[in-house]
Amino acid sequence: MNIIELLTTPGTASTIVIICLAAVLGILFGKLSFLRIKLGIAGILFSGLLIGHLGAATDAHVLHFIKEFGLILFVYSIGLEVGPRFITSLKNNGLKINLLASGIVISGFFIAVAIKFIFDVPTSVITGIMCGAVTNTPSLGAAQQTIGDVMGASENIEITGMGYAVAYPFGIFGIIISMILLRVIFKINVKQEEERYNKEITGLDGKPIAINVEITNQNLFGKSILFLKDTCSNNFVLSRIKRNDDFIAADSETILEKGDILYGVSVESNFKYIQLNLGKINTTKDVEVSGKLGMKQVMITNKKLAGKSIKQIGISRQFPVNITRIYRNGIELMPKEEDSIEFGDTVRIVGEKKALIKVASLLGNSVKELSHPNILPIFLGILLGVIIGLFPINIHGLPAPAKLGLAGGPLLIALILGHKGRIGKLDFYMTPSANLFIRELGIVLFLACVGISSGKYFVQTLLNDGYIWMLYGIAITFIPLLIVAVIAHTLKINYLTICGLLAGSMTDPPALEFANSIAPIQAQSTAYATVYPLVMFLRVLLAQILVLLFT
Repeated sequence: MNIIELLTTPGTASTIVIICLAAVLGILFGKLSFLRIKLGIAGILFSGLLIGHLGAATDAHVLHFIKEFGLILFVYSIGLEVGPRFITSLKNNGLKINLLASGIVISGFFIAVAIKFIFDVPTSVITGIMCGAVTNTPSLGAAQQTIGDVMGASENIEITGMGYAVAYPFGIFGIIISMILLRVIFKINVKQEEERYNKEITGLDGKPIAINVEITNQNLFGKSILFLKDTCSNNFVLSRIKRNDDFIAADSETILEKGDILYGVSVESNFKYIQLNLGKINTTKDVEVSGKLGMKQVMITNKKLAGKSIKQIGISRQFPVNITRIYRNGIELMPKEEDSIEFGDTVRIVGEKKALIKVASLLGNSVKELSHPNILPIFLGILLGVIIGLFPINIHGLPAPAKLGLAGGPLLIALILGHKGRIGKLDFYMTPSANLFIRELGIVLFLACVGISSGKYFVQTLLNDGYIWMLYGIAITFIPLLIVAVIAHTLKINYLTICGLLAGSMTDPPALEFANSIAPIQAQSTAYATVYPLVMFLRVLLAQILVLLFT
């Protein structure tokens, strides 16, 4: 088979070749900059549209499978990553941002209804436009199923897909433009927003600060370090003691003496407590630990210890060593006795050099163990997610049941598994590099397939009534986004959280990728995953209601 036959004869091999070609061209296209804006991963969608327009032959079943599987991989990796922070985000401002996201969904629906009334747009067309304008493929599938049930004509199903394809491109750009406009209009400093988010997510007034405390509280003289930890471990984490110009290990049995200077870490909000109960505070840099003492960064790879609290493990009771930092998913945490350490965490330990090696061995510190792919939990989670996503939710008056779909189900399960961390002996940890690889692979496959499948009649539709359809789609996309973005900023919600909220309200992976590129933190992904399940359900439900209202 020559290359011409491969590209013009539908089949599994030709479909895979064309998807790879769209991915390569799209990645290169996404690197091009226009007015300092890059399409990034969304470039793959447009390369797919071009290849589809040129008539590349693909097997529809293979294309559909790869598209859905790519989407599953993408949302599952997001869920595992943000799962540990998902419940916390719900407790903090999850209700608020879900209400705002619902406002975007519902207002977009009413704009579509208004367009239908004012301009007498066919039901199948306005439904496709609404689904494309909000870049939600599952809602398109639900709408087409409902159209097939109540209208019956295959032409109506196809024209719904055309409306989707025409409105989809600006659906992506509309979200990105909204993010940029919000930042420009309100002159938002991204670095400051990043720092503010880190304070919020840790529940502290900033990163842990290295300090030393000169003991002036006479009631502490003669007391053990164990007593000190039991009374103020939540406010001050002790690493070592300076006594007579020498550093000594702060093990549990060490007795405090007059003139001792305690070295450790705390946060600014605890300084007042420390001054009242311990003594004078001096901020210090992370001074080099010398002499008999040492410092070591250790990875938690001992699965028997993962999930246990620092107090349960009792390192400082067994060795003259203290845990002074926890690094988790790019966030630096001040360890407390009741805090658990998780598989994949990195901890900083300070103590006697001989003991550091033993503690590192106890905690694991195995790169090989950490990098070993954890395949079973991935496929188990996807299996459960797909089953949940296909479970019908019957609503009176609708001919077709609503579903979370192949995206919402795996995301929901991944959030639960990411939050739990493990079930019994089954660990769901995924290394950042593996998670990123799966996420990128998934979104590339999904966008390439969407572009290829929509490209065949894209230009033809655009040259006829397509430009008017595009204007309708712009209104459905842009108006709700900009209004809610301004409201969210007025409510003093973090800008990076707003970006994730906007992307999540449209269930739009490329917009999330753009949002993630603004700052290297988890605010965007966390907000995206927080609103995604509810938004997905509303999108699927309202697409069906729009069909039923005018049929």
